[in-house]
Amino acid sequence: MKILLTGATGFIGSHVRDALTGHEVVCLGRDLLDPGYRFPTDTFDVCLHLAWYVEPGKYLDSPLNHEWVAASLRLARAIRCRRFAVTGTCFEYTMTDRPLAETSPAEPTTLYAQSKLALLRHLQAMDLELTWLRIFYQYGPREDPRRLVPSIIRSLRRGEPVALTPGEQIRDFLHVADVASAIVAALNLTGIVNIGSGTGVTVRHIAETIGDLTGRRDLIRLGAKPYAPGDPMHVVAETTKLRSTGWQPRYDLRAGLAQTIDWWRRQP
Repeated sequence: MKILLTGATGFIGSHVRDALTGHEVVCLGRDLLDPGYRFPTDTFDVCLHLAWYVEPGKYLDSPLNHEWVAASLRLARAIRCRRFAVTGTCFEYTMTDRPLAETSPAEPTTLYAQSKLALLRHLQAMDLELTWLRIFYQYGPREDPRRLVPSIIRSLRRGEPVALTPGEQIRDFLHVADVASAIVAALNLTGIVNIGSGTGVTVRHIAETIGDLTGRRDLIRLGAKPYAPGDPMHVVAETTKLRSTGWQPRYDLRAGLAQTIDWWRRQP
């Protein structure tokens, strides 16, 4: 296939680029935010749009979300492609204590998730063959060091205590290489597709597994921090639609965390 890819240098995008071996891939840069950006005039089988503003601690309520909605719509109108595939977020959903299916109600509470949902609705009103990829939680090599898994790994490797909440939040974590292969598999599907493992684990279990793998479980300080206001306690994907493609993850949680720890050990 001939694929136009945005966000190819990002955490997820760089792994998606790796997973697209064998396809003809054209990558666009972050200049997409420029209203005068000149898009390629080629015809593509798929436009896979991953680019967005996701700086930890800032992206959830950043006004840049509005700019990315506008840029995404310019892209959708300008590019000639058979299928338009875009990454959304699990936080478009109304949070419940049950697995979230593609048919679950949507009621986002952050500007980031509201912007993603607004973009989805705009694209649904256009004459597009659309795949909307709702990403759950991910971890793995090349992740921003400020995020949960790498921050725990880096602190423990330095011999520093890690202050966490009690850690009873249940999350659907998937190794980023499996996220990438799931995205590629989902390009054969239409509509909303959840990208997750379908299995919930507690933040406590993730932290303690990293502690065991690094030999520094003694530095995990569960309960040293309060839960963040509004932080949901249960976020797990229902993945029947994704698995209908035959996709299966390569990593279980322990193996994925071990591979990620090894990657961080090899960094300067």
